[in-house]
Amino acid sequence: MTIVGFNFTKIEGEKKDMIKGKININNNVHINKVEEKDLALGNQKQKVLSFNFEFTAKYDPNVGSIKLTGNVLYMEDSKKVKDILDGWKKDKKLPKEVMPNILNTVLNKCNIQALILSEQINLPPPIPLPKLQPAQAPEKK
Repeated sequence: MTIVGFNFTKIEGEKKDMIKGKININNNVHINKVEEKDLALGNQKQKVLSFNFEFTAKYDPNVGSIKLTGNVLYMEDSKKVKDILDGWKKDKKLPKEVMPNILNTVLNKCNIQALILSEQINLPPPIPLPKLQPAQAPEKK
């Protein structure tokens, strides 16, 4: 099982209002479509799965949002591809061994893109960034 491609198909960022007070940021990832595609590798075509996703970061109160859509291309042997596709068509679920790999790839790429976009439209970062604390002076005895 190998991820062989990642593409953004739509990137949206919107700032609606000035930011005042405490902001809650809710991030969400949703796989909304799984389909089989042909991927050309040299002179051969390989069957791959395309997982279409939507990543959203909503800022509450309603001061802005970020929405990223795209797809992840996933290569697996043909029997496994058929099993994953059949399971998706039946109940819109993915196998436990596939889901973390797909979601982690989507989250890694989307969090970076959302961070860049949030800075460009002057929204707080959608993921917590590390902060340095001032050093405490040692107590004297």
